[in-house]
Amino acid sequence: MPSSIDVRLDRVTKRFHEVVAVDDLSVDVEQGEFFSMLGPSGCGKTTTLRMIGGFEETTAGTIYLGEADVTGLPPFKRDVNTVFQNYALFPHLSVRENVAFGLRRKKVDNAEIDRRVVAMLELVEMPGYESRKPSQLSGGQQQRVALARALINHPKVLLLDEPLGALDLKLRKQMQIELKRIQTEVGITFIYVTHDQEEAMTMSDRIAVMRAGRIEQLGSPEELYERPRTEFVAGFLGVSNLLGGSVVGRDDSFVSVRIADGTVLRAPAELVNGSATVRIGVRPEKLRVTPIVEGAGPTPADGGLNALDGTILDASYIGVSTQYLVKTRDGHRLTVYAQNLETGGAAEALADGHPVRLTWQPQHTFVISVTTLDDGRTPVQTEEGAP
Repeated sequence: MPSSIDVRLDRVTKRFHEVVAVDDLSVDVEQGEFFSMLGPSGCGKTTTLRMIGGFEETTAGTIYLGEADVTGLPPFKRDVNTVFQNYALFPHLSVRENVAFGLRRKKVDNAEIDRRVVAMLELVEMPGYESRKPSQLSGGQQQRVALARALINHPKVLLLDEPLGALDLKLRKQMQIELKRIQTEVGITFIYVTHDQEEAMTMSDRIAVMRAGRIEQLGSPEELYERPRTEFVAGFLGVSNLLGGSVVGRDDSFVSVRIADGTVLRAPAELVNGSATVRIGVRPEKLRVTPIVEGAGPTPADGGLNALDGTILDASYIGVSTQYLVKTRDGHRLTVYAQNLETGGAAEALADGHPVRLTWQPQHTFVISVTTLDDGRTPVQTEEGAP
């Protein structure tokens, strides 16, 4: 096994009676990587993390830490530490003693313990809190202490099970930045579990989007967002506008896709691998919305752009942008985010009922090759108005 791989799961399965929580999962986590497992409740991400940590036994498959097979080893014999959502600090111990706990169990001498505790508290920006008890700390401070306690033993891998879930939104965003800073400074492999797509995208080098015990797609945050390969990934990471259609042409750079109302749109050719029936998608912020002036004649699309005409159903001012809901001629409802560059926003200029044209760059289109949707219907059978 290459030395650059810190964790390898080889066809790992976990069953709870008749329920398959993790289904034949294989993945490599590279040394020094911030790796996230992202997905909804029940997708198997926490069970996978617990198997890596030794808190759950595998039903089948093998788990490696570096080159060592640790599948049957208990947690204390694995070179990993875990940070939980509830912090799990000892309430009767001071911050210093909580952080030093693992070193004392290893019989490290007091001078070395003092040196490493000071260094860890500086790393998590908690110097001066050594004598406080956990009950005297805020949630964010307790989380920092839990991180310091987990990192002080220099584990090969740090496992984090939704550690920011109990924090309020502002503090959670602050801690996302701090976690990434700490991971970069210590250089330890982090494996992070979350259901929050923004959290995963903010911190991760790679993300495994999980569904029903399997990895739906694995890649960098940019790759997953810009080039989702399945409808589930497209919908789970942000908002997606999806349109069913058929491939009707191809050149070296783009394929042409005819959607239900007859409009032909273009998408990058490398994203279509022989499938005649596809769903094409575009993110709301990639769309440009332009009013169609009645009586002024047809509004031509800019050269080379994809274009769809529709009607504003709703315009909502949300600060940094205005969110539009646009109904196209064939009944699809598309979401558009238009950045508010002018004072007062743009909601008044494009009110409900206003006819508009949506345009976007063909290279901003992603493609999902399908013959049926998840519920067995073909794309042309989707409900009217479904994106």
